[in-house]
Amino acid sequence: MDILILYYYIDYSKKVQFLINLWACEYFNICCIHSFPQYEYFNAVLINEVDEMGNNVELGGEFLLEPNDHFNNLSVNLSLSVVQVPTNMYNKDPDIVNGVYWSEALNKVFVDNFERDPTLIWQYFGSAKGFFRQYPGVKWHPDEHGVIGFDCRNRKWYIQAATSPKDVVILVDVSGSMKGLRLTIARQTVSSILDTLGDDDFFNVIAYNQEIHYVEPCLNGTLVRADRTNKDHFREHLDKLFAKGIGLLGEALAEAFTILNDFNQTGRGSVCSQAIMLVTDGATEMYDDVFEKYNWPERKVRIFPYLIGRESAFADNLKWMACANKGYFSQISTLADVQENVMRYLHVMSRPKVIDHEHDTVWTEAYVDSALNEKAGPSLMTTVAMPVFSTKNETNQGILLGVVGTDIPLQELMKLIPKHMLGIHGYAFAITNNGYILTHPDLRPLVT
Repeated sequence: MDILILYYYIDYSKKVQFLINLWACEYFNICCIHSFPQYEYFNAVLINEVDEMGNNVELGGEFLLEPNDHFNNLSVNLSLSVVQVPTNMYNKDPDIVNGVYWSEALNKVFVDNFERDPTLIWQYFGSAKGFFRQYPGVKWHPDEHGVIGFDCRNRKWYIQAATSPKDVVILVDVSGSMKGLRLTIARQTVSSILDTLGDDDFFNVIAYNQEIHYVEPCLNGTLVRADRTNKDHFREHLDKLFAKGIGLLGEALAEAFTILNDFNQTGRGSVCSQAIMLVTDGATEMYDDVFEKYNWPERKVRIFPYLIGRESAFADNLKWMACANKGYFSQISTLADVQENVMRYLHVMSRPKVIDHEHDTVWTEAYVDSALNEKAGPSLMTTVAMPVFSTKNETNQGILLGVVGTDIPLQELMKLIPKHMLGIHGYAFAITNNGYILTHPDLRPLVT
Protein backbone atom coordinates (compact mmCIF):
# COMPACT_ATOMS: atom_id res chain seq x y z
CA MET A 1 0.00 0.00 0.00
CA ASP A 2 2.83 2.40 0.82
CA ILE A 3 4.32 1.83 -2.61
CA LEU A 4 1.04 2.38 -4.39
CA ILE A 5 0.32 5.63 -2.59
CA LEU A 6 3.86 6.85 -3.22
CA TYR A 7 3.54 6.06 -6.91
CA TYR A 8 0.30 8.01 -7.08
CA TYR A 9 1.94 10.98 -5.38
CA ILE A 10 4.86 10.89 -7.81
CA ASP A 11 2.51 10.61 -10.77
CA TYR A 12 0.57 13.74 -9.79
CA SER A 13 3.78 15.56 -8.87
CA LYS A 14 5.02 15.02 -12.41
CA LYS A 15 1.80 16.49 -13.76
CA VAL A 16 2.30 19.65 -11.74
CA GLN A 17 5.98 19.85 -12.75
CA PHE A 18 4.98 19.41 -16.41
CA LEU A 19 2.45 22.20 -16.03
CA ILE A 20 5.18 24.53 -14.74
CA ASN A 21 7.76 23.56 -17.36
CA LEU A 22 5.38 23.95 -20.27
CA TRP A 23 4.18 27.31 -19.03
CA ALA A 24 7.70 28.62 -18.32
CA CYS A 25 8.55 28.65 -22.02
CA GLU A 26 5.58 30.93 -22.67
CA TYR A 27 6.25 33.14 -19.64
CA PHE A 28 9.85 34.04 -20.32
CA ASN A 29 8.98 35.10 -23.87
CA ILE A 30 6.35 37.66 -22.87
CA CYS A 31 7.04 38.76 -19.28
CA CYS A 32 8.95 41.82 -20.48
CA ILE A 33 5.76 43.39 -21.86
CA HIS A 34 4.39 45.96 -19.41
CA SER A 35 2.18 48.30 -21.43
CA PHE A 36 -1.18 47.06 -22.71
CA PRO A 37 -3.85 49.72 -22.04
CA GLN A 38 -6.52 47.84 -24.03
CA TYR A 39 -5.96 44.45 -22.40
CA GLU A 40 -8.90 43.00 -20.50
CA TYR A 41 -9.48 39.64 -18.89
CA PHE A 42 -12.42 37.54 -17.70
CA ASN A 43 -13.01 38.48 -14.08
CA ALA A 44 -14.65 35.55 -12.27
CA VAL A 45 -17.15 37.82 -10.51
CA LEU A 46 -18.02 40.09 -13.46
CA ILE A 47 -18.50 37.59 -16.30
CA ASN A 48 -22.00 37.68 -17.85
CA GLU A 49 -22.89 40.78 -15.79
CA VAL A 50 -24.60 43.75 -17.48
CA ASP A 51 -25.12 47.37 -16.51
CA GLU A 52 -28.38 49.37 -16.43
CA MET A 53 -28.21 49.80 -20.19
CA GLY A 54 -27.89 46.08 -20.80
CA ASN A 55 -24.24 46.30 -21.84
CA ASN A 56 -21.54 43.99 -20.56
CA VAL A 57 -19.64 45.47 -17.64
CA GLU A 58 -15.92 46.10 -17.87
CA LEU A 59 -13.82 42.95 -17.32
CA GLY A 60 -17.01 40.96 -17.77
CA GLY A 61 -18.28 40.06 -21.22
CA GLU A 62 -20.13 37.04 -22.50
CA PHE A 63 -18.62 33.87 -21.09
CA LEU A 64 -20.13 30.56 -22.16
CA LEU A 65 -20.95 28.32 -19.20
CA GLU A 66 -22.39 24.84 -19.51
CA PRO A 67 -23.24 22.23 -16.86
CA ASN A 68 -20.65 19.46 -16.71
CA ASP A 69 -21.10 16.05 -15.07
CA HIS A 70 -17.41 15.80 -14.22
CA PHE A 71 -17.74 18.92 -12.06
CA ASN A 72 -20.98 17.78 -10.41
CA ASN A 73 -23.13 19.71 -12.89
CA LEU A 74 -21.54 23.05 -12.09
CA SER A 75 -21.66 25.41 -15.08
CA VAL A 76 -18.10 25.70 -16.37
CA ASN A 77 -16.12 26.68 -19.45
CA LEU A 78 -13.66 23.99 -20.56
CA SER A 79 -11.89 26.28 -23.03
CA LEU A 80 -10.93 29.20 -20.80
CA SER A 81 -9.86 30.03 -17.27
CA VAL A 82 -11.12 32.93 -15.17
CA VAL A 83 -9.32 35.32 -12.85
CA GLN A 84 -10.44 36.15 -9.31
CA VAL A 85 -9.10 39.26 -7.58
CA PRO A 86 -9.64 39.79 -3.82
CA THR A 87 -12.28 42.40 -3.01
CA ASN A 88 -9.76 44.60 -1.19
CA MET A 89 -7.59 44.90 -4.32
CA TYR A 90 -8.11 47.04 -7.43
CA ASN A 91 -8.81 44.65 -10.28
CA LYS A 92 -7.13 46.91 -12.85
CA ASP A 93 -4.01 47.58 -10.82
CA PRO A 94 -1.02 47.56 -13.24
CA ASP A 95 0.70 44.75 -11.30
CA ILE A 96 -2.47 42.66 -11.42
CA VAL A 97 -3.10 43.26 -15.13
CA ASN A 98 0.54 42.60 -15.93
CA GLY A 99 0.48 39.26 -14.11
CA VAL A 100 -2.86 38.27 -15.62
CA TYR A 101 -1.50 39.08 -19.08
CA TRP A 102 1.59 36.89 -19.00
CA SER A 103 -0.19 34.09 -17.09
CA GLU A 104 -2.75 33.84 -19.89
CA ALA A 105 -0.39 31.28 -21.45
CA LEU A 106 -1.69 28.87 -18.80
CA ASN A 107 -5.01 28.55 -20.64
CA LYS A 108 -3.48 26.25 -23.24
CA VAL A 109 -1.60 24.27 -20.57
CA PHE A 110 -4.76 23.75 -18.52
CA VAL A 111 -6.77 22.61 -21.54
CA ASP A 112 -4.02 20.25 -22.74
CA ASN A 113 -3.68 18.75 -19.26
CA PHE A 114 -7.41 18.09 -19.04
CA GLU A 115 -7.52 16.52 -22.51
CA ARG A 116 -4.58 14.30 -21.66
CA ASP A 117 -5.97 13.32 -18.24
CA PRO A 118 -9.78 13.65 -17.99
CA THR A 119 -9.67 12.67 -14.28
CA LEU A 120 -8.25 16.12 -13.41
CA ILE A 121 -10.60 18.63 -11.86
CA TRP A 122 -9.65 22.15 -10.75
CA GLN A 123 -6.29 23.48 -11.95
CA TYR A 124 -5.07 26.89 -10.85
CA PHE A 125 -2.31 29.40 -10.38
CA GLY A 126 -2.19 31.61 -7.29
CA SER A 127 -0.11 34.72 -7.95
CA ALA A 128 2.14 36.40 -5.39
CA LYS A 129 0.39 39.62 -6.48
CA GLY A 130 -2.93 38.28 -5.22
CA PHE A 131 -4.89 37.21 -8.30
CA PHE A 132 -6.08 33.63 -8.76
CA ARG A 133 -6.37 32.01 -12.20
CA GLN A 134 -8.71 29.01 -12.20
CA TYR A 135 -9.56 26.36 -14.79
CA PRO A 136 -12.15 25.49 -15.88
CA GLY A 137 -13.75 28.91 -15.92
CA VAL A 138 -16.61 29.26 -13.45
CA LYS A 139 -18.56 32.24 -12.14
CA TRP A 140 -17.87 33.38 -8.57
CA HIS A 141 -20.63 34.88 -6.43
CA PRO A 142 -19.94 37.37 -3.60
CA ASP A 143 -21.68 37.16 -0.25
CA GLU A 144 -24.63 39.30 0.83
CA HIS A 145 -22.26 42.20 1.48
CA GLY A 146 -20.78 42.04 -2.01
CA VAL A 147 -17.48 40.67 -0.69
CA ILE A 148 -15.37 37.67 -1.65
CA GLY A 149 -12.93 37.04 1.16
CA PHE A 150 -10.90 34.44 -0.75
CA ASP A 151 -7.20 35.31 -1.10
CA CYS A 152 -5.14 32.48 -2.58
CA ARG A 153 -2.05 33.62 -0.65
CA ASN A 154 -3.72 32.69 2.65
CA ARG A 155 -4.52 29.13 1.59
CA LYS A 156 -2.54 26.27 3.05
CA TRP A 157 -1.43 24.94 -0.32
CA TYR A 158 0.04 28.33 -1.20
CA ILE A 159 1.79 28.88 2.12
CA GLN A 160 3.28 25.38 2.24
CA ALA A 161 4.57 25.56 -1.34
CA ALA A 162 5.86 29.15 -1.27
CA THR A 163 8.10 28.96 1.79
CA SER A 164 10.17 26.50 3.75
CA PRO A 165 9.05 25.52 7.28
CA LYS A 166 9.90 28.31 9.71
CA ASP A 167 10.06 29.26 13.38
CA VAL A 168 8.61 32.71 14.04
CA VAL A 169 8.45 34.98 17.09
CA ILE A 170 6.10 37.96 16.75
CA LEU A 171 6.97 40.97 18.93
CA VAL A 172 4.16 43.49 19.50
CA ASP A 173 4.85 46.92 20.94
CA VAL A 174 2.24 47.79 23.60
CA SER A 175 3.89 50.92 24.99
CA GLY A 176 1.83 54.06 25.61
CA SER A 177 2.49 55.48 22.14
CA MET A 178 0.59 52.55 20.60
CA LYS A 179 -2.80 53.61 22.00
CA GLY A 180 -5.86 53.92 19.80
CA LEU A 181 -5.77 53.17 16.09
CA ARG A 182 -2.14 52.06 16.15
CA LEU A 183 -2.91 49.21 18.52
CA THR A 184 -5.89 48.22 16.37
CA ILE A 185 -3.66 48.11 13.29
CA ALA A 186 -1.03 46.18 15.26
CA ARG A 187 -3.59 43.52 16.26
CA GLN A 188 -4.70 43.14 12.64
CA THR A 189 -1.08 42.92 11.50
CA VAL A 190 -0.37 40.08 13.94
CA SER A 191 -3.55 38.30 12.84
CA SER A 192 -2.50 38.62 9.18
CA ILE A 193 0.94 37.24 9.97
CA LEU A 194 -0.73 34.25 11.62
CA ASP A 195 -2.72 33.72 8.42
CA THR A 196 0.53 33.22 6.52
CA LEU A 197 1.73 30.43 8.82
CA GLY A 198 1.01 26.79 8.02
CA ASP A 199 1.08 23.47 9.81
CA ASP A 200 4.82 23.08 9.17
CA ASP A 201 5.57 26.32 11.04
CA PHE A 202 6.03 27.11 14.76
CA PHE A 203 5.39 30.45 16.46
CA ASN A 204 4.75 32.50 19.59
CA VAL A 205 3.53 36.05 20.21
CA ILE A 206 5.15 38.36 22.77
CA ALA A 207 3.89 41.81 23.77
CA TYR A 208 6.38 44.22 25.30
CA ASN A 209 6.55 47.59 27.03
CA GLN A 210 8.79 48.01 30.09
CA GLU A 211 8.11 44.31 30.67
CA ILE A 212 7.75 41.22 28.50
CA HIS A 213 4.27 39.70 28.31
CA TYR A 214 3.60 36.38 26.59
CA VAL A 215 0.21 36.67 24.91
CA GLU A 216 -0.45 33.12 26.14
CA PRO A 217 1.33 32.86 29.54
CA CYS A 218 1.06 29.06 29.55
CA LEU A 219 3.41 28.95 26.56
CA ASN A 220 6.20 30.95 28.14
CA GLY A 221 9.59 30.40 26.49
CA THR A 222 8.54 27.96 23.77
CA LEU A 223 6.96 27.76 20.32
CA VAL A 224 3.80 25.97 19.20
CA ARG A 225 2.71 24.50 15.90
CA ALA A 226 0.82 26.97 13.70
CA ASP A 227 -2.29 24.85 13.24
CA ARG A 228 -5.75 26.39 13.10
CA THR A 229 -6.58 25.74 16.76
CA ASN A 230 -3.43 27.41 18.08
CA LYS A 231 -3.73 30.41 15.76
CA ASP A 232 -7.38 30.99 16.72
CA HIS A 233 -6.44 30.72 20.40
CA PHE A 234 -3.80 33.43 20.06
CA ARG A 235 -6.19 35.68 18.13
CA GLU A 236 -8.59 35.60 21.06
CA HIS A 237 -5.82 36.81 23.35
CA LEU A 238 -4.90 39.72 21.06
CA ASP A 239 -8.05 41.57 22.14
CA LYS A 240 -6.73 41.59 25.70
CA LEU A 241 -3.70 43.71 24.80
CA PHE A 242 -3.69 47.33 25.94
CA ALA A 243 -1.04 50.04 25.63
CA LYS A 244 0.81 51.68 28.51
CA GLY A 245 4.31 52.51 29.72
CA ILE A 246 7.50 52.64 27.70
CA GLY A 247 8.85 50.14 25.19
CA LEU A 248 12.09 48.30 25.95
CA LEU A 249 12.73 46.72 22.57
CA GLY A 250 16.22 45.48 23.40
CA GLU A 251 14.98 43.09 26.08
CA ALA A 252 12.19 41.85 23.81
CA LEU A 253 14.64 41.12 20.99
CA ALA A 254 16.94 39.25 23.37
CA GLU A 255 13.99 37.14 24.56
CA ALA A 256 12.97 36.33 20.99
CA PHE A 257 16.49 35.29 19.98
CA THR A 258 16.79 33.11 23.09
CA ILE A 259 13.51 31.30 22.36
CA LEU A 260 14.46 30.62 18.74
CA ASN A 261 17.92 29.37 19.67
CA ASP A 262 16.74 27.15 22.54
CA PHE A 263 13.86 25.70 20.54
CA ASN A 264 16.09 24.99 17.56
CA GLN A 265 18.56 23.17 19.79
CA THR A 266 15.87 20.73 20.88
CA GLY A 267 15.14 19.74 17.28
CA ARG A 268 11.41 20.18 17.90
CA GLY A 269 10.86 23.13 15.57
CA SER A 270 10.99 23.44 11.82
CA VAL A 271 14.81 23.11 11.96
CA CYS A 272 14.85 25.42 8.96
CA SER A 273 14.21 29.17 8.58
CA GLN A 274 13.80 31.49 11.58
CA ALA A 275 12.35 34.99 11.78
CA ILE A 276 11.35 37.75 14.19
CA MET A 277 8.35 39.88 13.19
CA LEU A 278 8.55 43.27 14.91
CA VAL A 279 5.27 45.23 15.07
CA THR A 280 5.97 48.71 16.48
CA ASP A 281 5.55 52.44 15.92
CA GLY A 282 9.30 53.07 16.07
CA ALA A 283 12.72 52.28 17.50
CA THR A 284 14.87 54.94 19.14
CA GLU A 285 18.11 53.04 18.41
CA MET A 286 19.45 50.25 16.21
CA TYR A 287 20.22 47.70 18.96
CA ASP A 288 23.30 46.53 17.08
CA ASP A 289 24.71 45.19 20.36
CA VAL A 290 21.79 42.74 20.61
CA PHE A 291 22.22 41.57 17.02
CA GLU A 292 25.98 41.24 17.47
CA LYS A 293 25.44 39.03 20.51
CA TYR A 294 22.69 36.80 19.17
CA ASN A 295 22.60 36.89 15.37
CA TRP A 296 25.89 37.94 13.82
CA PRO A 297 27.83 36.93 11.82
CA GLU A 298 25.69 33.97 10.72
CA ARG A 299 22.44 36.00 10.56
CA LYS A 300 20.35 32.86 10.88
CA VAL A 301 17.34 34.85 12.09
CA ARG A 302 15.72 37.30 9.68
CA ILE A 303 14.17 40.50 11.05
CA PHE A 304 10.93 41.85 9.55
CA PRO A 305 9.94 45.23 11.08
CA TYR A 306 6.42 46.58 10.51
CA LEU A 307 6.25 50.31 11.27
CA ILE A 308 2.73 51.20 12.42
CA GLY A 309 1.45 54.71 11.65
CA ARG A 310 2.19 57.49 9.19
CA GLU A 311 5.14 58.99 11.07
CA SER A 312 8.59 58.06 9.80
CA ALA A 313 10.77 59.57 12.52
CA PHE A 314 12.23 56.19 13.50
CA ALA A 315 11.89 54.46 10.15
CA ASP A 316 15.65 54.58 9.43
CA ASN A 317 16.48 52.48 12.49
CA LEU A 318 13.93 49.85 11.54
CA LYS A 319 15.11 49.80 7.93
CA TRP A 320 18.66 49.25 9.16
CA MET A 321 17.54 46.33 11.33
CA ALA A 322 15.89 44.68 8.34
CA CYS A 323 18.86 45.18 6.02
CA ALA A 324 21.44 44.13 8.62
CA ASN A 325 19.54 40.90 9.32
CA LYS A 326 18.43 39.78 5.85
CA GLY A 327 14.82 40.87 6.38
CA TYR A 328 12.37 43.37 4.90
CA PHE A 329 10.94 46.67 6.15
CA SER A 330 7.27 47.63 5.71
CA GLN A 331 5.21 50.60 6.87
CA ILE A 332 1.52 50.15 7.63
CA SER A 333 -0.48 53.37 7.91
CA THR A 334 -4.07 52.12 7.74
CA LEU A 335 -6.01 48.90 8.22
CA ALA A 336 -6.38 48.65 4.45
CA ASP A 337 -2.58 48.45 4.11
CA VAL A 338 -2.15 45.48 6.43
CA GLN A 339 -2.56 42.42 4.25
CA GLU A 340 -0.48 43.53 1.26
CA ASN A 341 2.39 44.70 3.47
CA VAL A 342 2.40 41.52 5.55
CA MET A 343 2.54 39.35 2.42
CA ARG A 344 5.82 40.90 1.28
CA TYR A 345 7.91 38.89 3.70
CA LEU A 346 6.99 35.70 1.83
CA HIS A 347 9.14 36.82 -1.10
CA VAL A 348 12.16 37.07 1.18
CA MET A 349 11.52 33.75 2.91
CA SER A 350 11.22 32.02 -0.47
CA ARG A 351 14.61 33.22 -1.76
CA PRO A 352 16.61 30.22 -0.51
CA LYS A 353 14.30 27.91 -2.46
CA VAL A 354 14.72 30.07 -5.56
CA ILE A 355 18.50 30.11 -5.35
CA ASP A 356 18.66 26.36 -4.71
CA HIS A 357 16.06 25.66 -7.44
CA GLU A 358 13.88 23.77 -4.98
CA HIS A 359 10.54 23.13 -6.67
CA ASP A 360 9.25 20.91 -3.88
CA THR A 361 5.83 19.35 -4.29
CA VAL A 362 3.55 19.71 -1.28
CA TRP A 363 0.35 17.89 -0.32
CA THR A 364 -2.30 19.30 2.00
CA GLU A 365 -4.40 17.40 4.49
CA ALA A 366 -7.94 16.46 3.59
CA TYR A 367 -10.51 19.26 3.37
CA VAL A 368 -14.05 19.80 2.13
CA ASP A 369 -14.31 21.35 -1.32
CA SER A 370 -16.89 24.11 -0.88
CA ALA A 371 -17.14 24.67 -4.64
CA LEU A 372 -18.49 21.18 -5.18
CA ASN A 373 -20.28 21.01 -1.85
CA GLU A 374 -23.37 22.93 -2.90
CA LYS A 375 -24.66 20.42 -5.43
CA ALA A 376 -22.96 17.17 -4.51
CA GLY A 377 -22.69 17.21 -0.75
CA PRO A 378 -19.42 17.18 1.18
CA SER A 379 -16.49 16.10 -0.99
CA LEU A 380 -13.10 15.41 0.59
CA MET A 381 -10.12 16.68 -1.38
CA THR A 382 -6.38 17.14 -1.14
CA THR A 383 -4.24 19.63 -3.06
CA VAL A 384 -0.88 19.02 -4.70
CA ALA A 385 1.03 22.26 -5.35
CA MET A 386 4.43 23.57 -6.36
CA PRO A 387 6.05 27.05 -6.29
CA VAL A 388 6.81 29.00 -9.47
CA PHE A 389 9.91 31.20 -9.50
CA SER A 390 11.51 33.67 -11.86
CA THR A 391 15.29 33.25 -12.00
CA LYS A 392 16.12 35.71 -14.75
CA ASN A 393 19.76 36.72 -15.18
CA GLU A 394 19.23 40.32 -14.12
CA THR A 395 18.56 39.30 -10.52
CA ASN A 396 20.56 37.07 -8.22
CA GLN A 397 17.86 36.85 -5.59
CA GLY A 398 15.01 35.24 -7.48
CA ILE A 399 11.36 36.19 -7.43
CA LEU A 400 8.38 34.17 -6.24
CA LEU A 401 5.77 34.42 -8.98
CA GLY A 402 3.18 32.28 -7.24
CA VAL A 403 2.06 28.70 -6.74
CA VAL A 404 0.49 26.29 -9.22
CA GLY A 405 -1.68 23.41 -8.11
CA THR A 406 -4.50 20.99 -8.74
CA ASP A 407 -7.15 19.38 -6.54
CA ILE A 408 -7.41 15.61 -6.15
CA PRO A 409 -10.50 13.88 -4.75
CA LEU A 410 -9.63 11.40 -2.04
CA GLN A 411 -11.81 8.92 -3.89
CA GLU A 412 -9.11 8.83 -6.58
CA LEU A 413 -6.55 7.80 -3.97
CA MET A 414 -8.84 5.14 -2.59
CA LYS A 415 -9.27 3.61 -6.06
CA LEU A 416 -5.60 2.61 -6.04
CA ILE A 417 -5.97 0.47 -2.95
CA PRO A 418 -5.73 -3.26 -3.86
CA LYS A 419 -8.60 -4.33 -1.63
CA HIS A 420 -8.36 -7.92 -2.76
CA MET A 421 -4.87 -8.09 -1.22
CA LEU A 422 -5.75 -6.64 2.18
CA GLY A 423 -7.78 -9.51 3.53
CA ILE A 424 -11.30 -9.54 4.86
CA HIS A 425 -10.49 -7.45 7.94
CA GLY A 426 -7.76 -5.28 6.41
CA TYR A 427 -7.94 -1.65 5.31
CA ALA A 428 -5.54 1.05 4.14
CA PHE A 429 -5.08 4.61 5.36
CA ALA A 430 -2.67 7.52 4.85
CA ILE A 431 -1.55 10.36 7.11
CA THR A 432 0.44 13.53 6.45
CA ASN A 433 3.82 14.37 7.96
CA ASN A 434 1.99 16.45 10.59
CA GLY A 435 -0.22 13.59 11.70
CA TYR A 436 -3.40 14.62 9.88
CA ILE A 437 -5.48 11.83 8.38
CA LEU A 438 -5.49 11.99 4.60
CA THR A 439 -7.53 8.87 3.83
CA HIS A 440 -9.23 6.38 6.12
CA PRO A 441 -12.37 4.25 5.70
CA ASP A 442 -13.98 5.92 8.75
CA LEU A 443 -12.99 9.50 7.84
CA ARG A 444 -16.09 11.66 7.55
CA PRO A 445 -16.16 15.37 6.70
CA LEU A 446 -17.45 17.61 9.48
CA VAL A 447 -19.35 20.48 7.90
CA THR A 448 -20.15 23.42 10.22
